[in-house]
Amino acid sequence: MYDFDKIINRYGTNSMKWDGLKETFEQDNLLPLWVADMDFEVSPAISKELEKRVKHPIYGYMHWSDEYYKSVIRWMKRRHGWEIHKDWILFTPGVVPAVSYAIKALTDIGDSVIIQTPVYHPFKTTIESNGRNVVTNPLIYKDGTYYMDLEDLERKLDSKTKVLILCSPHNPIGRVWTKKELNELGEICLKNNIIIISDEIHFDLIYKGNTHTVMADISPEIRDNCIVCTSPSKTFNIAGLQVSNIIIPNEKLREKYSMELEKDHIGRANVFGQEALIAAYNESEDWLDSLMEYLEENKNFFIDFIETRIPQLKTIRPEGTYLLWIDCSGLNMSSDELNEFFLNKCKLALNSGEMFGEEGKLFQRINIACPRAVLQEALIRIEKAVKENI
Repeated sequence: MYDFDKIINRYGTNSMKWDGLKETFEQDNLLPLWVADMDFEVSPAISKELEKRVKHPIYGYMHWSDEYYKSVIRWMKRRHGWEIHKDWILFTPGVVPAVSYAIKALTDIGDSVIIQTPVYHPFKTTIESNGRNVVTNPLIYKDGTYYMDLEDLERKLDSKTKVLILCSPHNPIGRVWTKKELNELGEICLKNNIIIISDEIHFDLIYKGNTHTVMADISPEIRDNCIVCTSPSKTFNIAGLQVSNIIIPNEKLREKYSMELEKDHIGRANVFGQEALIAAYNESEDWLDSLMEYLEENKNFFIDFIETRIPQLKTIRPEGTYLLWIDCSGLNMSSDELNEFFLNKCKLALNSGEMFGEEGKLFQRINIACPRAVLQEALIRIEKAVKENI
């Protein structure tokens, strides 16, 4: 029903992923598998609603409709089993701004914020740009997967530590944390008065055999100690429409957060964001189910190719997201050499693992949300370059 094999020319659309190659990589003859958006058409329902709205020739200030809130509430209940209330939902134009506002609302300059590296790089820069200290709680890499190091976490807590940023599902390693893992983390944070900012932007992109648990749905106590950051942007490929739903059950935390938003007069999405969200959550569930089948096939195709034809590389088998974390230590190169290899030998634009933290130095992150022919071309390029390098 949906053609995810269709190759769409994105050049000339001001796409960061495609038109931004020259600026970021200093060359534009690359196959881009970096920025975390998808090279797929959005659902027909989203296109239809946006086309309908475009036909009305006035794009003034937007009012939040009841259907917007109902759509979010129904989606959370239907897809994640979490019952939320309208007044828990706040708007920001993206999850990264949401994290920044939460840091400013819940901490003071000089306080410490914990991140679990290797992790989405804007967490670190956002903490530092707001004058807070970064405390790293590195994940344990063992037997081809990652685990939380809760003993290390407890050792590093002190009176200046106020917030932990959780990435769930985790970007870039693809872990979908179990309810047991999340509960243990939540209890430690409760015991030490650490508020959790839970970035759950990838929470709809879960592979078979895994279940996402919303951090705030673990227990009433953990719920009241959480800010949950969600968005339809990754799920439905609408990041450019800038709409995110920040869910805060605790009234006191919500008031602090709201005051921070009000300082910068954050309150309205662009006029198309609300329409896209409603169409996504109300009319695009079958598109998402088809997408996940295609991504599952892409993931398996990629892993099988690596295991059978490029054994020098190891794929950390993801449980969620469309991002693959590749262990390149078998190539016996430094981080700089790896970056040069993939850029100039493979002619691929990837995300260097080092940007996610010291622990990612010998890794690369690859976005597999593209037509399979594109993914196959990328793998063939890697295979050829590896053979020439031996």
